[in-house]
Formats: sequence, structure tokens, C-alpha cells
Amino acid sequence: MDFEEKVIGVEPKYNGSIINVERQTVELPNGETATRDVVHHEKAVGILVITKDNKMLLEKQWRAPIKKVTMEIPAGKVDSRDNDSSEHAVVRELNEETRLKANHLKRITGFYSSVGFCDEYMDLYLATDLEEVNKEMPRDQGEYLNIGEYSLDEAMKMIDDGEIDDAKTITAIYYWKLHDQIDH
Repeated sequence: MDFEEKVIGVEPKYNGSIINVERQTVELPNGETATRDVVHHEKAVGILVITKDNKMLLEKQWRAPIKKVTMEIPAGKVDSRDNDSSEHAVVRELNEETRLKANHLKRITGFYSSVGFCDEYMDLYLATDLEEVNKEMPRDQGEYLNIGEYSLDEAMKMIDDGEIDDAKTITAIYYWKLHDQIDH
């Protein structure tokens, strides 16, 4: 069976600094038409940061869309306007958010964050062999973070207790659990 939907019309709804939204009219495989609301978002990165003491860094911050504080791994968008790469975005975000640099970076995997309405693709990285940066980059405007270190057992309990409910962070923690002997 052919599943492909052909876009036959696009109506822009919103163009913002982080997302663009459009309504698409599509032709379905059976010839009927339907509409799709699509959010376009820059490529992004998430970073599993593991210290020499085998603890992960998590950021506590307010997230307006869900109206609550979350516990997340460091993350950010890849800036396509500057021909940014995922690896460069990881280095930048580590500096901005944790004031660290990693002497060892490894891409773990990549995934779409929510395929039902959004085209955001995220590369997940592992960062180890950490040291403080020489020159701190400014944080994003309005970004208030509290950084903490957590063991694997603590992180797993935080998932079980619902304290961590962010998909990229849960993915990173389960990667860590599967590869518990990460070299530092």
C-alpha cells in the first residue's frame, strides 16, 4: 500500500524565532484530501554529560509550554543561518549552559521529537572528559538554569517517580543504563 501524502497546498500560519507553523492540504493515497498542521523547527542537539565521578548533569528549568519545572539534559538548536553543525552546537550549548567543554564527544543516535506534528530532528551526544571553559559564552535571553549532578540510580528513580518526563532526557538515561561502563 502507498502511504505517501502529496502536499497540494501550504498556508503559512506563524513565523517565529524558534518555530514556523503552516497548514498543509494533502492528497491522501485514496485521492481524498485532508489538512495537516505542521510545526517546522531547526535541527537540535541533546547532550548526555557524564562527569569523571560517573554522574550525569541535569538542568532544572521552567518550561512555559507545559507550565512546570523540568529536569533535562543540556540541549539546544542547531543554527542553520550560521551553517552550524550538530557538533558545533553541542560545544556551544555545553559552554552556555554548563560552562564546560568535553574532550570526548560521541554521537549516540538521532530521532524526531514528535512526528505527528513537528519536523524537529535531534542528535543525541555523549560528552565526557570534561573541563571548565576558558571563556564563557552568554546564556540565551531568559534562560535560568540550576545544574545538578546525579547518579544513574538517582536518574532512574527520578524517571520512575515522574520527576523526569522529558523524552530526550529519558532516552539519554536509558542509553547510559545500557552502557553503564562509559569511559571518562
